[in-house]
Amino acid sequence: MGSFKQVAMVVGLSAVLAQVAHAEDWKVAKDEEGIKISLADVEGSDYKAYRGVTVIKAPLARVKALQEDIAGACAWIHECKTQKLLKQEGDQVWTYTQFNAPWPVTARDSILHVTTTQDADGSLTRKLEGVPKYLPEEKGFVRVAKVEGFWKLVPKGDTTEVTYQVHTEPGGSVPSMVANKFVVDAPFNTLKGLRAKAQKP
Repeated sequence: MGSFKQVAMVVGLSAVLAQVAHAEDWKVAKDEEGIKISLADVEGSDYKAYRGVTVIKAPLARVKALQEDIAGACAWIHECKTQKLLKQEGDQVWTYTQFNAPWPVTARDSILHVTTTQDADGSLTRKLEGVPKYLPEEKGFVRVAKVEGFWKLVPKGDTTEVTYQVHTEPGGSVPSMVANKFVVDAPFNTLKGLRAKAQKP
């Protein structure tokens, strides 16, 4: 039964990665400070998917531990105001996050279902799936309507290659100028913050 569940999870994860990827459509939007950000159009959406890639001079275990500190991770996630763990079941967690937003955009909150899988080569993938109906909406926040994406950590000796790829439907009304800035700033600042934490002596 365990092996069947694992196969089903890998098949499901592959489908999600293929859906979010649109690999041939990615266009580099920013390549600075060792962090490359690429964007891709997503069919039927007004919002672009983003992908950020960097190499962190720290072992995978350290990067993994920083991600698993749910409340502490808010310190390096772009515009994160607060974050907490709602539930954990084995390699699955459910998290709740509140985000700051620039005026005149209403602050957002998001509920994610995160599933972690590890490959034989030590690589680790965290599938991110928005579950907006998991809790009632909070006053003063617009619930992010949809999140699809993943984190992928690949060990490279003493370093870790990190890929962070997401497509979001932010819910409510977001001016295009703000949305276009977010899809570059969110992965760039998040990866920069994670890297700084991981490489701190």
